Amino acid sequence: MVISDHGIVATSHVLASQAGAQILSQGGSAIDAAIAANAVLGVTEPMMNGIGGDLFLLYWDAKSGKLYGLNASGWAPQGLTIEFLKRQGITVMPDAGIHSVTVPGAVDGWAKAHQRFGTLPWKTLFTPAIYYAEKGYSVPEIIHDFWGIGRAKLKQTEEAERVFLPNARPPAVGEKFSNPDLGKTLRLLAEKGPREFYDGEIAKAILKTSESLGGTMQAGDLSKFSSEWVDPISIDYRGWRVYELPPNGQGMAALEMLNIMATSQPDKKGPQGTAELHKKIEAMKLAYTDLYRYNGDPRFASIPVQGLLSKEYAERRAALINAGKANCAAVNGTPAKSDTTYLAVVDKEGNIASVIQSVYDYFGSGVAVKGMGFLLQDRGGLFLLDPEHPDALGPHKRPFHTIIPAFMEKGDEHIGFGIMGGSNQPLAHAQFVSNIADYGWNIQAALSAPRFTIRDTGEPIKCTILLESRVSPEVQSQLRGEGHDLVLRKDYSALMGRGQAVLHNSRTGTNFAASDPRADGSAEPEPIPAQ
Repeated sequence: MVISDHGIVATSHVLASQAGAQILSQGGSAIDAAIAANAVLGVTEPMMNGIGGDLFLLYWDAKSGKLYGLNASGWAPQGLTIEFLKRQGITVMPDAGIHSVTVPGAVDGWAKAHQRFGTLPWKTLFTPAIYYAEKGYSVPEIIHDFWGIGRAKLKQTEEAERVFLPNARPPAVGEKFSNPDLGKTLRLLAEKGPREFYDGEIAKAILKTSESLGGTMQAGDLSKFSSEWVDPISIDYRGWRVYELPPNGQGMAALEMLNIMATSQPDKKGPQGTAELHKKIEAMKLAYTDLYRYNGDPRFASIPVQGLLSKEYAERRAALINAGKANCAAVNGTPAKSDTTYLAVVDKEGNIASVIQSVYDYFGSGVAVKGMGFLLQDRGGLFLLDPEHPDALGPHKRPFHTIIPAFMEKGDEHIGFGIMGGSNQPLAHAQFVSNIADYGWNIQAALSAPRFTIRDTGEPIKCTILLESRVSPEVQSQLRGEGHDLVLRKDYSALMGRGQAVLHNSRTGTNFAASDPRADGSAEPEPIPAQ
């Protein structure tokens, strides 16, 4: 772990971590540092996140002990309806292109969080991101790999190819990449304020790009959008209070999975023992069945969150688990893809920002805003075209969301954490929580430990489980004997998600941080002020 009595910033890219730490050294709050780091990540990880995407936040205020939640996920354009798509001959929700685009919520989310908890001037927060956009940065290994995966999508539109494949290929490892158009856009945001994105020059460019591709986005779709402060949902797990955000995100699945796991004692052989892994895999299947059946935008559908998270319901669900045999019946719904960035910040006062931000799939919709240097998300791809489903596409409706920040606390210890990666996120959260609550591991050990996950192929969950090869051959053999179809991945696989975590001890005032070895990032402590 990184340990300090000052602030620490943990992100998936070292330049973003450094930028956030520098903001802390200038007197910035945890929110200031989070916005600065997130803006840099939009430059350095363009396939994962950026101002064309959405954002969710959990913020713990150390002085009051209150936890705040912010849902900055955008809605569908007014004109993007099931009927409109049917007239175009579209019967399955597109997962790329202009009809997958929803209003980006990230910038408004930054603005509302800064207005409430920021201390430095808004324009100060974008200096590092503008620098890297204009001057360039050297591309690291894992981001280089992700760039290659998204290459085909970038070739679908001329503007995306021009900006993100300047040499007709992804940048090589160590090669410098710059995005002067994005630098210009960030300067507009810094100098004119966040409304520039929804009412000003940036908004006009978004609308012009949409219109040129036959999209439905109108000025009112952007100008009327506002992110929403929400009350987090939570459960007790072995004496820890674990928090997630309510729907339209999938955080309730992590909590339901933990509730099911809590109905039996942890395996004394450890988190990578056969019995413990089997229990978690089967609990995940039950929780995900409910997730895909019920999740949606609570402004349009009644989501039975309280019932799904009751201890009595967990007991009934747990009774369906066969201790020695995998359930291979297909789970309702299909796993979602996601390419996301998560960051965690703790400042010297102990305030914690747990932030997740995404353009959804690799390079989002593949639609780059003309002359602005950023991509629009394809989050609308998670809508369904079944009008009876809670997640049915509708005007100004928010889709099912995969990205979830998390928080947990017990006594003097308060932890902000998150682990990225589509449908991987709830099950990864549950494994992280269990490593701490069941086995007493520190946050770096809990984050680095071997994990399992599910495929994001769009197929229903059955018995195929991806597993890091660090799990012992004996356990692998026993799990296969119980009916689990294991697909081994490398020792530290990005498919298991790239996580970050920070911890504040309110008794000692000490801060701790961890950064996942599955990413190019780091946890950077607040440096000595330059002056």
